[in-house]
Amino acid sequence: MSEGDFSLYLTHSTEDEGWQMVCTDAGRHRIAPGSAYPPDSEVHPAGFATVAVGRRLNEYQMVYILAGRGSLEVDGVSYTLETGSLFLLFPEIPHAYRPDPATGWTECWVGFTGPQVDALLASGIVGPAHPLFHPGYQAALVGSFQSIFQQVKEQAPLYQFRVCAEILRMLAETLGLERLSVQQTRAQEIVEQAKAFIEASIPTVFDLERLGAEVRLSQAQLNEVFKAYTGMTPYQYCIHAKINRAKEILSSGESSVKEIAWRVGFDDQYYFSRLFKKKTGYSPSQWTARDTDLT
Repeated sequence: MSEGDFSLYLTHSTEDEGWQMVCTDAGRHRIAPGSAYPPDSEVHPAGFATVAVGRRLNEYQMVYILAGRGSLEVDGVSYTLETGSLFLLFPEIPHAYRPDPATGWTECWVGFTGPQVDALLASGIVGPAHPLFHPGYQAALVGSFQSIFQQVKEQAPLYQFRVCAEILRMLAETLGLERLSVQQTRAQEIVEQAKAFIEASIPTVFDLERLGAEVRLSQAQLNEVFKAYTGMTPYQYCIHAKINRAKEILSSGESSVKEIAWRVGFDDQYYFSRLFKKKTGYSPSQWTARDTDLT
């Protein structure tokens, strides 16, 4: 075993069970490339050592990959593991995992069981259909594992309570990071949808209320989300898109300023001309002459 590696399988008292959750085991291993997995398989209880080929446990486990990559199978579904992957294992659900022999890996894990965790499973907050998370390297998670390792080694009075609190903290941190990631992905999808709608609506007058209805957000929410991702409001983006479209039409030399203004959603060609010059530094006619000079 590498320096700092260990594994401990724990006992607990009736008093510990009063917390409705107990920690059953914990450990850390650094697996060098090409090494056997799991290391020192003879020191693990029966049923634990077959992790690389398949096993079922009567407990929950949380496993965090700090470095390297590997693979995971849970109930017949395969997943790829990499640095920063975290996965949950569930009682009596068949699973196997192992490091890639080319890279090895560094893993931290903690096992636990009890009605408090069963309730999370029953409510659908966690479940074997979604065992894998991608929090990346998170100092808060590393700190919780370090705290757990210290406490299970020292086993001071009521250490089980403190360890279980850390486990729940890690669950909350992991689920919170995933929720944030989903929200960010959804926000990005909304922005792209709004951009596409604005581009398609260039020939019309900008209508924020209609745009908000299209992406199912209030005008205030849409402004906030859109600006966070683009640095401009939807209206500012719309003006930018209209000016760019006008540039394209002007460069073709096929339309009058009045017609171009109409084609990009302006009824007043003089307002359009002033706005165009404000945004580009050129009047529409100067822009056309500029393109002619460049060719």
